[in-house]
Amino acid sequence: MKQRIIGFDVARALAIFGMVIVNFKIVMSEETGGHEWAVWFASIFEGRASALFVILAGVGVTFLTNKARQSSDTAIIATTRLALLKRALLLIAIGLALMPIWDADILHYYGLYFLIAMLIFTLSDQKLLILTAVFTLVFPILMLLFDYEYGWDWETITYPDFWTIEGFARHTLFNGFHPIFPWAAFLVFGMWLGRQNLSKGTVRKQFFTYALLTWVATEILFYGISLLNISDEASILTVEPMPPMPQYLLAAGSLAVVLITVCLAVSKHFADSIVIKWLSQTGQLSLTIYLVHVILGMGFLEAIGKLEDQTTEFALLSALIFCILSIVFSSIWLSYFKAGPLEFVFRKLANR
Repeated sequence: MKQRIIGFDVARALAIFGMVIVNFKIVMSEETGGHEWAVWFASIFEGRASALFVILAGVGVTFLTNKARQSSDTAIIATTRLALLKRALLLIAIGLALMPIWDADILHYYGLYFLIAMLIFTLSDQKLLILTAVFTLVFPILMLLFDYEYGWDWETITYPDFWTIEGFARHTLFNGFHPIFPWAAFLVFGMWLGRQNLSKGTVRKQFFTYALLTWVATEILFYGISLLNISDEASILTVEPMPPMPQYLLAAGSLAVVLITVCLAVSKHFADSIVIKWLSQTGQLSLTIYLVHVILGMGFLEAIGKLEDQTTEFALLSALIFCILSIVFSSIWLSYFKAGPLEFVFRKLANR
C-alpha cells in the first residue's frame, strides 16, 4: 500500500507540473506565441494535466471514504460526509477568492466536485461508472440546447457576467473552464479507479494496455477527422478541452490512466530513488503549490514586468524554474512537517 500511495503522489506531481506549464503559457504568451516546437510542447498538457489532477482527486476521495463505505455504519458515513463537505466549502471559498486574479481557477470546481462525491461515495462500482457516462453524455445534449459560447469574451478569454446568478450557473454547469457537465465525470471515474487493485502488477498492466490502446485510437481517429476540414463541425470533432466533448474525456481520461499506472509501476521498482522521493513529496503538496503558482509565481512575474507579452519559450523556462523550486520547497517543508500548509488546514478542518 505504501508504494501505491507513493505512485499516486508522483502522478499528482506530474499533474501539477503540467498545470503550471499550461497556466504560465496562457498568461504569458497566448497572444505573442513562440517557436513552433515550444507552442506544440506546451499544448500537449492542455486539458490533460487538469484531467489527471481531477481523476487523482477522485482516487483520493476513495481513500478518504473507504472505511465509511466498507463499514456501512451510518454514523461513520455521516461523519465522512461532513468531512468532505468541509473540504468542499474550503476549496470553493479559496477558488472564488482567486477568481478576481485568476479566471481559470480549478479549485472552486474541485470543491463542487467534492460536493458530488459527498453524496455518491457509497454507490457501487457499477453505479459510479454509469454516473461517469451520464456526466459525459449530458454535455453534448446541453450543446444542442444552449449556445456554448454565450457569456464569453474570447478576445480577452474572460467571462464578464460570472458574478451574476445566471452567469455563475452557466459557467459552473456548462461552459466554464471545467464545468460540472462533463468534468465531474473525471472525479467519479477516479473514485471508481481508486477502488481497483492497482497495487497488483497484472491489474496495472491490464489497465495500462487498455488505456493506451484507447488513447492512441481516439487521438488518431480524431486527428484523421480534423484532416477532412469539416469546417462546420470543427469545434466538436476534436479532442480539445473546450468544448469538452465525449471524445476529449475519453482521450484525456485514458491518458491519465496510462500515466497513473506507469507512475505506480515506476515508483514500486524505484522506491528508494531520490527522484521518486522528491516527486512524491511534491505531489503531497499539490494543492499548496497550485495556490502558490497563482499568487506568488504569477505575482512575482507581474512585479518584474514579465507576466504578459512573453514568448512561449520564456513561459516554459519560467514554469521549469517554478517546478524545480516547488520540488526543493516540498522536500524541505516535509522534513519538518507532516503535510503541506494548505493540506494541513484541510486535515485539521476535516478532523474537527
